[in-house]
Amino acid sequence: MTAYLILDFSITDLPGFLPYADGIPAFIAAHGGRYIVRGVVPTVMEGDWTPERVVVLEFPSADHARAFLADPDAQPLFALRHRTTDSKLILVEGCEDTDG
Repeated sequence: MTAYLILDFSITDLPGFLPYADGIPAFIAAHGGRYIVRGVVPTVMEGDWTPERVVVLEFPSADHARAFLADPDAQPLFALRHRTTDSKLILVEGCEDTDG
């Protein structure tokens, strides 16, 4: 079942963040992932959730997403993101069928 990582983040150190932005796409692709939404400024339609930027990554399965997050070679990049952003990350699974 398709799974999605959804990242809500604000950049606190842009120069420090840029190596993460340059390096992480290769790891996403290596785990079968792809960008659905890439660091865009969202428009709040309801409620008081006010993310500064949002990324949505699609993976073939939750196991692929977890493998991406656990990839030992990507850990330095994740640590860099943690140092240079305020971020929240969730994993959700998609619907099994197209009827929702």
